Amino acid sequence: MVKLNKIYTRTGDDGTTGLASGPRRPKHDLRVDSYGAVDEANAAIGLARLHAEPELDAILSRVQNEMFDLGADLATPDTGEDLGYEPLRIVQSQVDRLEADIDALNARLEPLKSFVLPAGTALAANLHLARTIARRAERLMTALAEREPVSKPALAYVNRLSDFLFVAARVANLGQGDVLWAPGKTR
Repeated sequence: MVKLNKIYTRTGDDGTTGLASGPRRPKHDLRVDSYGAVDEANAAIGLARLHAEPELDAILSRVQNEMFDLGADLATPDTGEDLGYEPLRIVQSQVDRLEADIDALNARLEPLKSFVLPAGTALAANLHLARTIARRAERLMTALAEREPVSKPALAYVNRLSDFLFVAARVANLGQGDVLWAPGKTR
C-alpha cells in the first residue's frame, strides 16, 4: 500500500528520480518520460470526466486506475532480479476488457467516411487530447522497448488506450455528429 506522509523529499533536487524498484534514473530518462506521458494522458482523462455521463464516466474511472497500473509497471523494470515482492504489471485481461469496451462503444457509431477533427463537445475534445497524449506515451514506450524490457501487455494496453479514447470521443459527439476533416477546404 502506498503511504505518502511527506510530499517533497529533496531527493530529486539532483535531477534524478527513484524507480519503484529502487534505482535512481535521470528525470529525462526514457522510462521516466514514458510513465510521465501515461500520467499526463491520465490527467487529460480526468478533465474529460468532468463532462462525461455516468456510463462512460464509470469506464473512464476504471481506465484511469488501470493507467496507474501501467505507470507502476513501467516504474518497475523487469530486470529478472527478485524484488522480494510481486511487481504490479498490466495483464492480458485488462487489454481484453479495453477491447470489449472499444467494441461496445463502436457498435453505437456509424462507419467513418472521413478523418475526424479533434473537436465537438467538451467531452470529445478532452478525450481527443488524452488520445494524442496516449499516442505519445506509446511512442516513448516503444522506443524504450528497443532498449529495455517492456511487457507485451503494457505495450498492447497503451495501443488500445488511444483506440478506446478515439471511439469514446466519437461517442461523446453522438447527437451533434463528428467534426469531419474537409481536405483542402481553406485553399
